[in-house]
Amino acid sequence: MVSKSLRPALLAGLGLAALLLAGCQAKVSRPPCPAGEVCLAYGSSQEAGSLDPQTSNLVDEFTIIADLIFGLTTDSPEGTPIPAMATAWETSPDGLVWTFHLRDAKWSDGVAVTADDFVFAYRRILDPKTASIYSYLVYLLKNGQAVNEGKAPLTAVGARALDARTLELTLEHPAPYLPELLKHQSFFPVPKHAVEKWGDGWVKPGRYVSNGPYRLMSWKLGDHIEVVKNPYFYDAANVCVDRINYFPTPDSVMAERRVQRGELDVNTSFQSNRFIRLKETMPEVVRARNALATAYLSFNTREIAAFRDIRVRRALSESIDREFITGKLLRAGQMPAHAFVPPGTANYAKGARTVWADKPLAERQAEARKLLAAAGYGPDRRLSFELKIVNSPDTVLWASAAQADWAAIGVDARIAQNEGQVAFAAYRNRDFGIGAMSWFADFNDPVTFLALMKSDTGGQNYGDYKNPAYDALLNAADREPDGGRRAEILKRAEQMMLADEAIAPIYYVVSRNLVSPKVTGWVDNVSNFHRARWLCVTK
Repeated sequence: MVSKSLRPALLAGLGLAALLLAGCQAKVSRPPCPAGEVCLAYGSSQEAGSLDPQTSNLVDEFTIIADLIFGLTTDSPEGTPIPAMATAWETSPDGLVWTFHLRDAKWSDGVAVTADDFVFAYRRILDPKTASIYSYLVYLLKNGQAVNEGKAPLTAVGARALDARTLELTLEHPAPYLPELLKHQSFFPVPKHAVEKWGDGWVKPGRYVSNGPYRLMSWKLGDHIEVVKNPYFYDAANVCVDRINYFPTPDSVMAERRVQRGELDVNTSFQSNRFIRLKETMPEVVRARNALATAYLSFNTREIAAFRDIRVRRALSESIDREFITGKLLRAGQMPAHAFVPPGTANYAKGARTVWADKPLAERQAEARKLLAAAGYGPDRRLSFELKIVNSPDTVLWASAAQADWAAIGVDARIAQNEGQVAFAAYRNRDFGIGAMSWFADFNDPVTFLALMKSDTGGQNYGDYKNPAYDALLNAADREPDGGRRAEILKRAEQMMLADEAIAPIYYVVSRNLVSPKVTGWVDNVSNFHRARWLCVTK
C-alpha cells in the first residue's frame, strides 16, 4: 500500500508526467471549408490503422467506418438500432431464421447494393485467410465457427441471397439482440465488385467504395482522413455536413486548445483529471457520462508461467487501490470496477463481483503478500514483469498508480508505453506481460463483454482464459429463450470468470467528449455512438 504521506508526491509526479506527454504532439491546422459547404473537424484519440470493416478493431476506426458504410441496421442519435440497409425483417418462430428486405440503394460508384454483398462480406470475415480479429462475432451465423476454423467450406455460412434485395440469415442459436449486433462493423457489407477487383487494396482512396452517408476522399497518415457527402446515399437529402476531416489527436490538452480556437468542432476524449477545470472554463463544450466500457488488465498466461498461477493474478488484482485511481487521479466520474460487465448493460442480472471486493485495501494487500509468498515470490525472488500500456495521459496515470501499489507488496513492474496501434498489435501477438486496455461494448448486451473470455474467441481474449465450465455456461445462455433465466446464467458465468481472476477490472469508463456549441444533433448516450449523419454545424 502506498502510504498517505507519499500520495501527494505521487499525484504531483503523475500529473507532471501526463502534462509532459501531452506536450509532445505538433499542431495540425484546420483545412479551409469550400464556399457553400458545411464542414466538420473531428478529433479522435488514435490514428486509424484500417478502414476495412472486417479487419479493423479499434473504436476510433469504427467511428469513421460507420460514417462510410451502413449495415442492415444503424445507430439512431440515441445510439439505439434503427433500420438502415434493411427496411424490414421477419423472424421464424424458433428465432433461428431472419429474413431481411433491403432498400434500393447504391454504392458510392453507382453500383447497386445487393444481398450478395452481405453474403460475400460474411464469408470474407470468416475466411481464415482474412484473419479477422472479430470473426468470433459472426460465429452466430450457422456454421460460422466451422468455416473460420477451416472445417467447412465458405458456402456453408448461414447467409444466402434469396434475390438481389432479400437476405436470409440462419443462426446457430436464437439471438433477440441481433438488430443491436447488426450495427457492428463485423456485420457490414463490403462491395463485392471492388474487393474482387482490388483485393485488400480496395480500402485505398480512389478505390474505396461505400454505401453510407460519406465517401472517402483522402487519407494522409499522421495528418487526417477526409470524407465528403455520398450523393448515392439513400438519405443524402437529409445529411447536413458536406465534408468531414478526422484528425488523430492523442495530445488531449492540445485538443482542448484546438476546440477552444475553433480548429476542431468535436474531440472524442479529454484528460480525465482536467474535467473539473473544463467544467469551469468550457462548460458549454465538455460532455461526460457513464459509458458501456470497462478498463481492465490482461495477464499473458500463454508466455509467462507466473500468471498461470491464480494466486499471483489474485495478488496483483486485489492489491490495486481502485478508489484512489478513480477518486484522486481520474476524477471525471469513473467508478471502481469489481466486475467486467458495466452498470447500464441491457439484458443482465447484476451481482457478479470479485471475491475480495468488500475487504479494506490494507487487508487485501496483506493477503496479496501471503499469496505471493505461497506462490514462491518474496524478497529473495521478486516477481518482475512488463506492464504494456497505450501512451494516453489517463492510462499513464492509473498504470503508474498500479505500479506503486505493486511495489508496496514487493513486485517490480516496468511500464512500457506504446502508440495505440503498436500496443494492440503487441497484445494480439502476446508480446506483453500485463496489458492495460479498455473494452467498449460493441452492442448493448452482456455477451459483448463475456464472450471475450470464451476459449474460442481468439485474438481479443488477450489473457487466453480457458475454462470449459465457463464456455458451457455461455453456450447454455445462448440456447435459453427466457430472458430472465438467460441473464442469471450469464451472471453465473461472470462470477466464475472473476473468481478465476481471468482479468483485473479497474474502473468503469466515462465517455469524455468535447463538442463545440456550433455542433447540433449531438445526443449523449450510453453507447457513445454519434454518427455524423445526424450532426450539423452552424455558422
